[in-house]
Amino acid sequence: MGVKAGLAALCVAAIIGVSAAAQDVTLVAREGGIVLSGTLQGYDGEFYRISTSYGLLTVDGQGVICEGPACPELVAPRAAIRVVGARDAAGLLPALFQAFANARGLVYEPQPGDGFAARILDPATRKVLADLSFQPMPPEAASAAVSSGAADLKLSFAAEPGLAAHSVAMDGMVAIVAPDNPTPAISTADLARVLAGEVDNWAQIGGPDMPIVLHALAPETDLQQALAARLRQTGEAADVLHPDLATLAEAVARDPWAIALTGRSAIVPARRMPLTDSCGFPLLPTSLAIKAGDYPLALPVMLLSARRRMPLMTREFLAFLRTPAADAAVTATGFIDRSPTRQPMTADGLRLINAIKGAGADVTLEDLKRLAGIMDGADRLSFTFRFEDGSSTLDATSQDSLEDLAQLIAAGQFRDQKLVLAGFSDGSGAAKANLALSVDRAARVAQELAAIAPDLSPAQMPVVEGFGEALPMACDETAIGRQLNRRVELWVVPDFTPTGTPPALAPAP
Repeated sequence: MGVKAGLAALCVAAIIGVSAAAQDVTLVAREGGIVLSGTLQGYDGEFYRISTSYGLLTVDGQGVICEGPACPELVAPRAAIRVVGARDAAGLLPALFQAFANARGLVYEPQPGDGFAARILDPATRKVLADLSFQPMPPEAASAAVSSGAADLKLSFAAEPGLAAHSVAMDGMVAIVAPDNPTPAISTADLARVLAGEVDNWAQIGGPDMPIVLHALAPETDLQQALAARLRQTGEAADVLHPDLATLAEAVARDPWAIALTGRSAIVPARRMPLTDSCGFPLLPTSLAIKAGDYPLALPVMLLSARRRMPLMTREFLAFLRTPAADAAVTATGFIDRSPTRQPMTADGLRLINAIKGAGADVTLEDLKRLAGIMDGADRLSFTFRFEDGSSTLDATSQDSLEDLAQLIAAGQFRDQKLVLAGFSDGSGAAKANLALSVDRAARVAQELAAIAPDLSPAQMPVVEGFGEALPMACDETAIGRQLNRRVELWVVPDFTPTGTPPALAPAP
């Protein structure tokens, strides 16, 4: 191994906080020529982390020889996975870590005390392989801890610039009231006015003449900040604040005139109030709607990490999140897992009703016939792709979904089936321009798929279609409604045509 090859993995790593046992070491390239001296920060079985006169460095252990009394044994040491962040998603961690240990044939052992702490042990020797912990922390402090190296992962309801995002689960925020509240339903427009403090009496939104008592999470919590960003709200209009979703739901259940937003996984003992859009169509927090981002109050649950090489055990845990065993653990906690959901297009009559009732004057009967022709016999997958506001860049959830799709295609999950990337727009602007825009969006997703999976053959790649504003998910009267309508869906159509014969996906318009 040459000197350059021996130190090819040398990279800067921002590690703050020297352990009490840190001591001076010298790393010598195995073929000589390069010597690095500094204070040992850690060794994960693969890489040394040392503080040197050049800064904080990470060095591939295969390319160097460690000299000095502080040099560790060349075996993977006891690992630590330190998670900080959102208290209201912490219920996922015990289930995920236990499933991770089970999948590797290891022993998961919870530790006593307040908060979450556990260990992973070797089943034969009972040697501790990893210490696991979670500490609830405000978003800014959690981000700082991850960036500095004081923590490994941040549990969050939103992606964050500068940190790598690893999707864990989804949740849908729902309006809750006391079980005896007589108000039948609430629209997204009315809910927004309630949350903004513009409506303070139930009579103003179809209920009895009683004052509304608005409950919410404390503004410094991760979930409340993510929700405020999603609703594009500023300020705080809540009458009563709570530290977590459990105490919020209990308080709302006791007050017949209270209302709040909570996660779908944390409704009891309150009651979910049905939600409609501003046109009166019901918005249901189903698994498919939440995974696809069609439900307007869907939020991702993510683990965020610094953009540096993670210790081996942490990398293996993050890779585990993409497995069926992880999906099963997520579902057991009441959250929505990341596995793709598939549903026949004909099973969702509400979408067809929306297509007919929401079609603008520029949407012709021929447009609807072409749409129905491709939908006939097709299934919809929960993979739905959306872009960051004002950008051609896929959002973080869509990027994860695209990687999952590439893996499924490569594994042969869609034999004898044709994939269709169906692009849609909102209803603002001219129909012809919206149609072209929807095709461009679908084509952009196909380009991104080809970039991350260059080995896929042309026959495996999805067909690109665009339908403009012909199938709205929600009314265009609100910003959230327009955002929901701007999307690229993934459809699956049976295709038994011989190789080389173009598939007939729809009758000619």
